[in-house]
Amino acid sequence: MSAMAREHQAINLSQGFPNFDGSDKLKRLVSKHIKAGKNQYAPMAGVLELRAQISDKFKQLYDVEVDADTEITVTAGATQAIYTTISSMIKPGDEVILVEPAYDSYRPTVELNGGRPITYELSGPDYKIDWVQFRKLVSFKTRMIVINTPQNPIGKTFKLEDYQELERITSGTDILILSDEVYEHLVFDGVEHHSILKFPKLRKRSFATFSFGKTYHNTGWKMGYCIAPPNLMKEFQKVHQFNVFCVNTPIQYALADFMKFPKEYLELPDFYQKKRDYFLEAVKGTSLRPIKCEGTYFQLFNYSALSQAGDMDFAKWLITEHGVATIPVSAFYSSGKNEQVIRVCFAKTEETLAQAGEILKNI
Repeated sequence: MSAMAREHQAINLSQGFPNFDGSDKLKRLVSKHIKAGKNQYAPMAGVLELRAQISDKFKQLYDVEVDADTEITVTAGATQAIYTTISSMIKPGDEVILVEPAYDSYRPTVELNGGRPITYELSGPDYKIDWVQFRKLVSFKTRMIVINTPQNPIGKTFKLEDYQELERITSGTDILILSDEVYEHLVFDGVEHHSILKFPKLRKRSFATFSFGKTYHNTGWKMGYCIAPPNLMKEFQKVHQFNVFCVNTPIQYALADFMKFPKEYLELPDFYQKKRDYFLEAVKGTSLRPIKCEGTYFQLFNYSALSQAGDMDFAKWLITEHGVATIPVSAFYSSGKNEQVIRVCFAKTEETLAQAGEILKNI
């Protein structure tokens, strides 16, 4: 979709990245540490100063103790953390339950490691897990369950009752959990992000992955981290060591300094909620029906009142005929399930969102 957007000079609301820059303060900190000579290999697990700040954040924000020495590894983005988690734990024949629509790296990573993806499909507009049906997918071959909250592309969050059901399902088993929490700070309307690390029975079997790129508007830096209990983190690092070994040193030092200003991420819910609401107002009066977005910077729309075309054809038509790029949600289902829903990224300037809204109003 981004390639088509460039070809047709369309407004790109498809791929999930901001079209505005990150903090000047953070960029100055990176420059400071480059000039100070922090340009050689970092420790494999990450710069201790950064791991200490991550540990402090989880204590302050979630009242969770995370050991900076044994439970944290800094990664080249959350996708590397996801890849390394699956690669360290999944062997041929293992089954991994995926909740779809899902971020597109999960399934191929499972398959590359010889695992077998088992799909639980959500349906709109509520996209709620039926845990009775979910439990039927669990077998003696189940090695891992992958969750994502807030969830891309649907913008829904795990509730306390979801974690309680997950506890019941995994109790007395060796099932592991990979919790993708890259949008942890992008939650709206007073919704609380519940990290899996807050639930002791789940935490002991879980890897949780996070993204500095999503948090600080610099996805191109590819900086993230993984948190897991010491016994699991040891296995994670066996793959990490020979995958990337370590990641960008001066940026790690800069992030360690920048994390001392929690305001930068504590204000994100309000920052992105305003963008969501601005865009919803911009498209008011169109035939696009919004589906409630609780988190992430993605908004879903059902377009069935406007067209009966499949979502891929509809998304292509929006680009070629009207100059707005979106993502068909069927792309996030391995089955290609089509519910006539598209995903829009609202991590854009108000000018861009207003231009796109004006075009969509005139369709």
